Amino acid sequence: MIGVRLVQKASSTRAFAKVAPHVIPALDRAVHRLTRGKVLLSAQMLPGVILTATGARSGVPRRTPLACMPQPDGRGWILVGSNFGRPGHPAWTANLLAHPDAEISWKGADVPVTAGLLTGEERAAVWKELLAFWPPYATYQARVEREIRVFRLTPRTPGTSGSPGTPGAPRPADPA
Repeated sequence: MIGVRLVQKASSTRAFAKVAPHVIPALDRAVHRLTRGKVLLSAQMLPGVILTATGARSGVPRRTPLACMPQPDGRGWILVGSNFGRPGHPAWTANLLAHPDAEISWKGADVPVTAGLLTGEERAAVWKELLAFWPPYATYQARVEREIRVFRLTPRTPGTSGSPGTPGAPRPADPA
């Protein structure tokens, strides 16, 4: 438990916020590719996914490694647009707002999902859960004037909509 607290403390610093966005995603993408989707380095501390979402302006698929909070029922994931407590919403949040149908790589399985931005009471309730799950989110929110975006991803049935980069032909999820 001391390792987790140390990482939480380190991840709450401004120095971490400056360096991490440039280092962690690049490492995660490389390791994820090398292990064929089975390992995310950052997921050694927090659960993580690789989100593939269609670019809001470009229309091009964008892959982003992200921490997530899996839902207790196993039927969804919560993503937090904290941007490590830096100003401005991360680009992936604009992509999900423009194109809510996306795909995640979760434990080596490709899962078609639909994203919904949480607001009001629903966001407030999930935010409390998020702070218990990863306390540094409170530090990130205190650093910025914007309200940090929170999304719920829910699995969708393959074939019900297009996945990023492959219209009308999402890959089925591995039941493992």
